[in-house]
Amino acid sequence: MTNHTFSLGGDLTVNRLGFGAMRLATGTFDGPTRAPETGVAVLRRALELGVNHIDTAGFYGRGGVWANEQIRTALAPYPEDLVIATKVGPLLGADGMPSEQAAPDRLRELVEADLRTLGLDRLDLVYLRVGGMTGPGGESIAERFEVLAGLREEGLIRHLGVSNVDAGQFAEARSIAPVAAVQNQHADDMAMLAECEEAGIAYVPYFPLGGGGNPLDAERLGKVAARLGATTTQVQLASLLAFSPSLLAIPGTGSLDHLEENMAAGGLVLTAEDLAVLRG
Repeated sequence: MTNHTFSLGGDLTVNRLGFGAMRLATGTFDGPTRAPETGVAVLRRALELGVNHIDTAGFYGRGGVWANEQIRTALAPYPEDLVIATKVGPLLGADGMPSEQAAPDRLRELVEADLRTLGLDRLDLVYLRVGGMTGPGGESIAERFEVLAGLREEGLIRHLGVSNVDAGQFAEARSIAPVAAVQNQHADDMAMLAECEEAGIAYVPYFPLGGGGNPLDAERLGKVAARLGATTTQVQLASLLAFSPSLLAIPGTGSLDHLEENMAAGGLVLTAEDLAVLRG
């Protein structure tokens, strides 16, 4: 990785290897909760290891254990260089899964809830997360994105992003207000990644380590990992960072050991031969 940082929205410098908060409260959306003090320890160690970009959401958690509250407990008062991104749009259904979608008139409430639980006056980056647990659905997002654009004008949000969108939805959002980041399924859309590179927009893949039914290519990763004396997880993260200077990685974990492993990936150096093996 030659460029270790990215200018998010043109004015927030973040390390390209960040941290995703989805697994802090629970291992999976429908799994048992973790001990809150473990999440607090993971967050504090993440900052010690160089993380200054945390990706969270108000719906990350269950049973009284919530990622946003852990972030505030662990890190407030926040360091000046820490960037916290959040997502609004999904609503938890009766089964605790984020399978429902907020109407436009609910978005202010969700943004204000994130401000309150995180203890902030302004959110650095807010994604409009489109759809539930499936891929982009192609519907118009204009009305919802216009609400967030209005909250940005009010000063409650610094930068806007979109998540789980197709090309048409991305273009629709950009016609309404500046888009600082896209968070889509890992390596799903090379054309959108290229568009982000050209426009200086961050591309932040979710499930960077192969979750969500998109498993990693263990055979190819294993060949490079053996040469480097690294793990396949570390090689995967290093390959993402090498793939594009606009790509930010946000691996998530509720384990201190896994955190240390993930963050060590930032020091791996992949050769052209390694990348050729990984990309086939």
